[in-house]
Amino acid sequence: MLGKEEIAKRIAQEVQDGYYVNLGIGIPTLVANYVRTDIEVEFQSENGVLGMGPFPFEGEEDADVINAGKQTITTLPGASFFDSATSFGMIRGQHVDLTILGAMEVSENGDIANWKIPGKMVKGMGGAMDLVASAENIIVAMMHVNKAGESKILKQCSLPLTGVGCVKKVVTELAVLEVTPNGFKLLERAPGVTVEQIIAATEADLIIEGVIPEMKL
Repeated sequence: MLGKEEIAKRIAQEVQDGYYVNLGIGIPTLVANYVRTDIEVEFQSENGVLGMGPFPFEGEEDADVINAGKQTITTLPGASFFDSATSFGMIRGQHVDLTILGAMEVSENGDIANWKIPGKMVKGMGGAMDLVASAENIIVAMMHVNKAGESKILKQCSLPLTGVGCVKKVVTELAVLEVTPNGFKLLERAPGVTVEQIIAATEADLIIEGVIPEMKL
């Protein structure tokens, strides 16, 4: 099974030259550390940053330079800072090529729940609603099961939805899954993980065609 860093490393392979990419809170923020050095990518954070780089080394943090999750970040040459209105204008105007989000649940038709657990205090949905409503390419980085060992890859989400039918691909510690009109298609499995283990950990039905390759990290 993969750790959070390996999940981010696999998702980084989906980032293409010239992309503008929004990174959500959690595992997605790690993706910037693993993007190929021979391509140019602009990472955007909804609090008003374009041109984020990897996380700073310990002792080199600047408390005034943060992402939407209030983590200290670095910026690359040419980076810019702007207000939230401009940032969300960029998101709503569909000027972001790829959005990478964390999630608590994803359903087989691409619904995502990533903002609220009933009974727990939350400040609100935040920018996630704008991201899922506007983005055409959403990849979710998440754990396959919760702490109780229950699947988070579901036929139908049980938590309040953030967006409907918007997720294109999911990368977990066990597998890479594509959301198709017929449900989740198993594309890759984590090194050392069997197809049977993935099926056992997944509440939704899986489409399995041919030999499923291991992820290359």
